[in-house]
Amino acid sequence: MAELEGISGLYMDALQEISNIGLGNAATALAELLNGKVNMAVPKAVFLNTEELFTLAGGPEEVVACVYLGVEGDVPGTILFIFKEQCAYRLVDMLMGREPGTSAGLDAMGESAVMEIGNVLTGSFINAIGSMTGLRMVTTVPMFAFDMLGAILSTSLVASGYWDDQILLIETLFFQENFQIKGHFFLLPQTGALNRIFEALGMPVTL
Repeated sequence: MAELEGISGLYMDALQEISNIGLGNAATALAELLNGKVNMAVPKAVFLNTEELFTLAGGPEEVVACVYLGVEGDVPGTILFIFKEQCAYRLVDMLMGREPGTSAGLDAMGESAVMEIGNVLTGSFINAIGSMTGLRMVTTVPMFAFDMLGAILSTSLVASGYWDDQILLIETLFFQENFQIKGHFFLLPQTGALNRIFEALGMPVTL
């Protein structure tokens, strides 16, 4: 990952703390949803530029499931929660209580299951940011896409309008018995919105 100018270890520590709070919220919410304990981890919490975004989840032609939400309030922008195709199938198996490898496609029920998990995880991280900063962040109704990564990102970036070149990534790993699923949470902030988070934490930075 390229080092982003102006973001020191202090800012990354704050980002990791936000991730940890979101992780706890998400684990609790998922345990209730799945009626069982869910172990979770955040292997990575970093800032990316837009070029890195296109290569991170497997390349532009990688088929992915994406939960897409707009963010309104003090930190306007767009949130994408992306799962690779096979991870999306494992998500459905986990939520439906099936043996791993049962799902080989996404029907309407499967899409609804992935969207529900993405919505829960997104809400957990947004609530974590809000609780640490005191900023008001309200998400719009989630939408779902199952397509090549490049097509989804291109459409999302165009729909987002003006955005900062720096994008927040929180990589999420969760597992239950023999399940292990990785997801990528991306916050694409509108211009200047990311700096409001750091200002609220008492750490203004020019990005």
